[in-house]
Amino acid sequence: MEIHSVRIHPRSIRKLAAALLSAAFLSVFTIPTIAADCVILLHGLAKSDDSMKNLARAIGDAKFTTVNVDYPSTELPIEKLAGPAIAPALDRCATLRTEETDQVHFVTHSMGGILVRQYLSKVSIPNLGRVVMLGPPNQGSEVVDKLGQFPGFHFIFGDAGMQLGTGNLSIPNQLGAATFDVGIIAGTRSINPLLSTLLPSTDDGKVTVARTRLEGMNDHLEMPVTHVFMMKNPGVIEQAIHYLHHGYFKRKVDETAE
Repeated sequence: MEIHSVRIHPRSIRKLAAALLSAAFLSVFTIPTIAADCVILLHGLAKSDDSMKNLARAIGDAKFTTVNVDYPSTELPIEKLAGPAIAPALDRCATLRTEETDQVHFVTHSMGGILVRQYLSKVSIPNLGRVVMLGPPNQGSEVVDKLGQFPGFHFIFGDAGMQLGTGNLSIPNQLGAATFDVGIIAGTRSINPLLSTLLPSTDDGKVTVARTRLEGMNDHLEMPVTHVFMMKNPGVIEQAIHYLHHGYFKRKVDETAE
């Protein structure tokens, strides 16, 4: 059998050794990618995930991972919507986690905030971070009290819509105080003067500022925005992201947290 010898130039050996050392160094000292916290977005009654897309995009640009949930808000009562909407979103966040310290946050619009309260009344989320609620009917809405008696209301808004009043059917008023970190933004403008006449004080066209408040909340901010479009307002989006980062809303120097 003929044996061929291969001569390797010393310069090639040095290059190979350097390459091996470099690879070994990188495998040991390369800084791992830090996974962003996950933010679950929940839209309001008779809306879809499309209504939260601008907000989701901005939150993603702020280096969070986002899960924008679409759920059939008018097809089931609140207690049957919360689990199927939130549990799969938490599972999705879990698949995106690389660090045990990664947290899950929520940003909600209107009834989406009530779903979070409903879920947390039954289930503990160990890595729960912060919750930002936009225009939540945390104490129900008088609009539902006055319009819910008309047959067409239930047909359009379903059982969940009927549960957002202030009376005996009110789910928000049965859920109690917040035991989690929550900041709330309330609107003070209305594009529906008719509905505003059904409300006794400053409102966003669907919910009064007073009824967005929740015992145990960490911060509360009023902004000149409407219920229908607040989740697309650049100022509201900026404030929501600020709360996710810092746990309070941004105010002028001469203002204090409410």
